[in-house]
Amino acid sequence: MTTVPAVRQARRHVLPGLNLTLGYATLYLSLIVLIPLAALVFKAASLGVDGMLDAVNTPRVLAALRVSFLTALAASLINLPIGLILAWTLTRYRVPGQRFVDALIDLPFALPTAVAGITLTTLLAPNGWLGAPLAEAGLRLAYTPAGIVIALIFIGLPFVVRSLQPVLEDLGPEPEEAALSLGATPSQTFWRVTLPALYPALLSGFTLALARTIGEYGSVVFISGNLPFKTEIAPLLIVGKLEQFDYAGAAAVAVAMLVISVTLLLLANTAQARLGRRGER
Repeated sequence: MTTVPAVRQARRHVLPGLNLTLGYATLYLSLIVLIPLAALVFKAASLGVDGMLDAVNTPRVLAALRVSFLTALAASLINLPIGLILAWTLTRYRVPGQRFVDALIDLPFALPTAVAGITLTTLLAPNGWLGAPLAEAGLRLAYTPAGIVIALIFIGLPFVVRSLQPVLEDLGPEPEEAALSLGATPSQTFWRVTLPALYPALLSGFTLALARTIGEYGSVVFISGNLPFKTEIAPLLIVGKLEQFDYAGAAAVAVAMLVISVTLLLLANTAQARLGRRGER
């Protein structure tokens, strides 16, 4: 019996080899992401370090940054339980109009954000359909931080739902049924079996929603009222500086938002990776 020497065959891939795909990915990221960001930082750096700090460290800019990040954080946290309930309903139950609701969740992706802002303002303004009875009850939403949070909830909700849906579909009801058959209560099953498996997806949805809503402009600019030190958002402040031809100052504020956003995303991604490794164990 003759032995045939093993010949190492090249692994075949559907896509081209590593060099081509890596080169394309690097080129794409450079043209779409890295070069514009580098130009932004370069423009802000024309002020010098002290000039950049002076442009950002003003009461109005700090107040706008605080409004943008706090409202985005609040909206993203509120979207977590709402998105979980919606994703759970769409994956675990069959109800009339389910496909319509499923399609409606993606509406913020297709709807121009300015249209969403005008619609919310029309509804929640003191003379609006919902705003008028709320105003009579002493509750005012439009032109307040609460109105900004509502607009950002609308924008960020699809990211949480779409992050959770595939995980819930893959998880299936079997682990819950097994826990219930072993004597666990529904509450214990949810907190100790279902929810831990959803932690990475929840964190991913929260991160995507936060990243999307921090720089939101169109849906917020109308309902916020743009009151300095109260409801003025950082993107509006950047637009104002651009209209005044203060390009370096606008770039400095944008760089400040970029640094804070990247820091938050890195922290969230690190936590997500640790949760994923813990789940594999």
